[in-house]
This record gives sequence, structure tokens and C-alpha cells, in this order.
Amino acid sequence: MVETQPRIDGRRVRGDATRRAIVRRAMQVAGTEGLEGISLARLAADLGMSKSGLFAHFDSKEDLQLATLRGARRFFTRHAVEPAQAEPEGLPRLRALVDAWLTYLGEEADAGGCLFIEGAAEYNGRSGPVRDMIADTMSGWLGLLSHEARLAYAKGEIDADPERLAWELHAFGLALNWDRQLYGNASALERARAATADRLRRASASMKGFGGHSHQKASAVTP
Repeated sequence: MVETQPRIDGRRVRGDATRRAIVRRAMQVAGTEGLEGISLARLAADLGMSKSGLFAHFDSKEDLQLATLRGARRFFTRHAVEPAQAEPEGLPRLRALVDAWLTYLGEEADAGGCLFIEGAAEYNGRSGPVRDMIADTMSGWLGLLSHEARLAYAKGEIDADPERLAWELHAFGLALNWDRQLYGNASALERARAATADRLRRASASMKGFGGHSHQKASAVTP
């Protein structure tokens, strides 16, 4: 028998490439002008497309905003989450997650900073699918930090309230984004890294030489 190769739909390939280009440009616009700054007419002009051509990919402005957030979430995951997955669970992975996130905020994010941090400020008083996707994404990120902090506590690697520690580490990232974007502070990333390293050092210092928590104390916070 002769094995035949599947046929490639050229129109679909071109359509997918065009959609990715639209989303990428929308992410750049939203980073500096907000999600409300995205418009189908603006993107069509930027990309040299007709508005009808762009409408073939997105039914509405909200549809485009949601696609933009999904693209931003993939970018966030690639830069802030995936690099830490090779580290052991608990404190090593928690430290790696925070370090990757700070690098993302300080070096990888587009002009305007993290789209989810900016979007949270833009949509925190609204309702609807756009606000829900922003809240769900940021809640998932904070939940990931909390999960690794709970594992670190259960393993005796830290002696601090896991939820509060995750909240504080998250706050350092918010401060970095604000300091870098609002003030253009060139030392913002270095300052955030020093602050997080100091907080994690203080969280783990009291455990050295004590062999970890008792079983009863650890089990109370194990997921």
C-alpha cells in the first residue's frame, strides 16, 4: 500500500497566518492604548487590510479583544510559566516561577507592560467576558503561586503562611510593572528581584536545621 500525505488547505493556512498577525498587532496596540484602544478599522489600516477582510476573522470588537487576551495568555505562559516547570515542586519551582515572571515583566512584555495587569486596571469596575477572562487568568496565576507555596510549606521548605507569601510575591510583580511603566525606572527589575529574593530567604531561613514541620502542621495546608 502507498501511504498518501494529507492535503494541505492553502486557504486555511493563509487564514491562520493572517489571524495570528491580527492578534499580534492587537496585542501591541492594547499594550500601549488599552483593550478599548483596539478597533477593527485601526488594525485593518495598520496591517494594510480591508475592514471586510478583517471582519472575516472576527465578528466583533469583543471577539477581537478576547482573541487578543488568548494570545497574550499564550505569550505569558511561554515566558512566565513554562521556564519554571523543570524545577522540583515546592520552593525551587516557586522561586523559578517568580523569577521568570519578573523577567517577563521587566524584559519580555511589549511596550505598555503586562496586558493582564493593564487590563485589570482597565476593566476592574466592569462586567462581561473580557473582564472575566482577565480575572480568570490572573486568578490562575496567583493560584499557581499559592499551590507551590503550599507544597513548599508541607515539605518544610518555608515557614510562612503560603497564601500570604504568594500574595506578597505577586505584589512585587505588580510594583515592578508600575515602576517600569509609569516612571521608566531602569532599576525596577533589579529592585523587584532583590525584594523577592529577600522575602523568600526570610520565609525559608527559620526552617534551616529544624528538619521541617510536624506532620500535623504540614497536612493542614497540603492541597
